[in-house]
Amino acid sequence: MPDYKSFFMKPQNKSDTVPPYTPPLDLGKILKVVSLDIEMLESQILRDIQTEIPLLNSVTEHILSSGGKRLRPALVFLGAKMFGGVDQRVMQAAQVIEYLHTATLLHDDVVDAAETRRNKQTACRLWGDEVSVLSGDYLLAMAFHRLTKLRYLEVLELMSETTTRMAKGELLQLARSYKTVNEDDYFEIIYNKTACLFATAIKTGALLAGASGESVNQLYNYGMAIGVSFQIVDDTLDYSDEKKTGKPVGGDLQERKITLPLSHLLEKANANDKSRLDMILAQTIIEKPQIEEVTCLMKRYGSIDYSLAHSRHYAEKARRCIENFPYTETRRSLEDISDYIVSRQS
Repeated sequence: MPDYKSFFMKPQNKSDTVPPYTPPLDLGKILKVVSLDIEMLESQILRDIQTEIPLLNSVTEHILSSGGKRLRPALVFLGAKMFGGVDQRVMQAAQVIEYLHTATLLHDDVVDAAETRRNKQTACRLWGDEVSVLSGDYLLAMAFHRLTKLRYLEVLELMSETTTRMAKGELLQLARSYKTVNEDDYFEIIYNKTACLFATAIKTGALLAGASGESVNQLYNYGMAIGVSFQIVDDTLDYSDEKKTGKPVGGDLQERKITLPLSHLLEKANANDKSRLDMILAQTIIEKPQIEEVTCLMKRYGSIDYSLAHSRHYAEKARRCIENFPYTETRRSLEDISDYIVSRQS
């Protein structure tokens, strides 16, 4: 897999590289070209995960039916449609991607001691950490069991490397302190933790549909770019909108996660404000008044706007990755996904 350090180069002049703001879009309409495939996926992901263990069934059904947008498996379908169509192998791969993603959510919520996800109580709050972790392990094992049945070595290697990178991203985030972390560290974390699964999803669909060479790499780059854009928007919304994230405002701050808005603030704050930030971050528990204080500082120093400009930069980068493909309904959907991701900021 290529080295993506250069991929995360900052835009040199964002006034030149950032496109105009795009109004919010309806993801359901954007994904209309694969809507029947998504409907079939919905029926299969819950049916195929049923076991003889009622507790496991309850946990997996709770999180798999909790309102996720299925964006990652939709990318599998779109990658396949760019070069042919969706067959049973592509459907299996979409299930694998969704199981992998769901497993990471179960594990992440335990690590973060999260109370809610998608405006519902987390599995670890309802059933405990042990059950949540083991349920995630089961989904991960199920994903690779299904993956081996595809008998496609390149896809298996890609998925294996991706899950390794995702675990690496989580460990990097845990290991790096807000006292020393910088913007380059942040991008390394989200490349591993989030973006690579988007990239793997669309590349897997393309590979299974018979694509190869430069076309596959361009789609992989597209997935990387929208994954980065997606995570930046998520991290920015953490300081502004609980309704859109389904998680309490300021959760990342309470966990001392150095996301792009906070990294920018720590870099730009004057001595007095930096001292105050250090005091807040050093507290055992960060309360709502401190979250509001930090959010006000972010607005004053332009940290929110700075972060959202980066998300738009990567959304535009995604569009450029596919500009040489024939202009079809599928390509239009991919372009609209990049617009949809940045539209969530409003």
